[in-house]
Amino acid sequence: MGSQEVLGQAARLASFGLILQVLFRLITFVLNAFILRFLSKEIVGVVNVRLTLLYSTTLFLAREAFRRACLSGVTQRDWSQTLNLLWLTVPLGVFWSLFLGWVWLQLLEVPDPYVVPHYATGVVLFGLSAVIELLGEPFWVLAQAHMFVKLKVIAESLSVILKSILTAFLVLWLPHWGLYIFSLAQAFINWKEAKLTWSFFKQSFLKQILTEGERYVMTFLNVLNFGDQGVYDIVNNLGSLVARLIFQPIEESFYIFFAKVLEREKDATLQKQEDIAVAAAVLESLLKLALLAGLTITVFGFAYSQLALDIYGGAMLSSGSGPVLLRSYCFYVLLLAINGVTECFTFAAMSKEEVDRYNFVMLALSSSFLVLSYLLTRWCGSVGFILANCFNMGIRITQSLCFIHRYYRRSPHRPLAGLRLSPVLLGAFALGGGVTAVSEVFFCCEQGWPARLAHIAVGAFCLGATLGTAFLTETKLIRFLRTQLGVPRRTDKMT
Repeated sequence: MGSQEVLGQAARLASFGLILQVLFRLITFVLNAFILRFLSKEIVGVVNVRLTLLYSTTLFLAREAFRRACLSGVTQRDWSQTLNLLWLTVPLGVFWSLFLGWVWLQLLEVPDPYVVPHYATGVVLFGLSAVIELLGEPFWVLAQAHMFVKLKVIAESLSVILKSILTAFLVLWLPHWGLYIFSLAQAFINWKEAKLTWSFFKQSFLKQILTEGERYVMTFLNVLNFGDQGVYDIVNNLGSLVARLIFQPIEESFYIFFAKVLEREKDATLQKQEDIAVAAAVLESLLKLALLAGLTITVFGFAYSQLALDIYGGAMLSSGSGPVLLRSYCFYVLLLAINGVTECFTFAAMSKEEVDRYNFVMLALSSSFLVLSYLLTRWCGSVGFILANCFNMGIRITQSLCFIHRYYRRSPHRPLAGLRLSPVLLGAFALGGGVTAVSEVFFCCEQGWPARLAHIAVGAFCLGATLGTAFLTETKLIRFLRTQLGVPRRTDKMT
């Protein structure tokens, strides 16, 4: 399979996944906004931080390294042996769910049963749901490797939607069940190469600390009460919505593309130059796309954070620290977008030895992140978690950029040019940010819906002008998107 064909498959996977995820996530977004109206901050904090951390940590420890190792060089593999390796995730999941469940019940602070009832049952059922999900892991890897787009996206999205529907029904009709509601919704609905595995496990373990570090600090060090944890997690989920909808499908799809096109143990000059050129062009375009999307969220999210929180969760979110948290998170999304693309390429191109060396960097980052999170949270509250994340994400981006520069330095290709924008476009972003900030002062958010709608209209106009400027100035990116999405030019239609 040629690099262009692989690229086409990756683009279709990303675009189809993006469309379906947007559709399904919108439904889930509305359901979650409804659920928030009927719950206390304490229950939200325990479920979204404490129990979800148990669930995600169990899944991560059991499967993450297997996923990365078994998705590398998938065309040169005996799939019967690979599937046998993947089934090891199930007993690993059982072990980790039992061990972590004991930690969650015996070593961590137990919530007040009058405020958060049925905590022990929630721990057991969230651990069980993780094991159930691992039963489908070999089929998930098979679908991802062979780009069975519809199967993967529809199954995962329907799982999320059905869980949200069941949760909403139970919250409305049986609110006194407490954590039983979330535990039952989690357990009933989820459908869902050895040499590299250990290296990726070590790397992924450290990456997990960086990804979920604030939840570990909140859970084990008790720097925030359950109510503040609930507000932080809601804002965190809302802020990361675009990252999950747009950046994650792109990162997953193009990791497979880079892993298929590039050979891990070979220098760039020793590989097929056509493949190297295609990979460089794709990387440059993805970096440009990530930068534009991240800047758009950062610039326009600042002036619309309070309004978004007020619409989504009412005064519980729009008052207090909520708006400051979401504004800070908008800048973090910019770093997330760039890091997702750079690490997508880096992890696909690194040799085993380079992966092992990178683990030492991740170890230092993980340690510094935990310390920095604790200190910054003590100093400035929950915003400290976002500041610590920004610092560590910046270091990770720097490491990946250095690797990409070294990888292509003896070739004529310069994919890092994707991180440069035209001065005209930068000016459009600055002007749009200034206008919407002034609009927020005059129209948001205590003057009723007519003023809010005026504020939204100002933002829509500025956003349209900025995107139009991007369309006129970033022609190389537009050509790439048209090619991959199969959109013909107007001149092509006329001929």
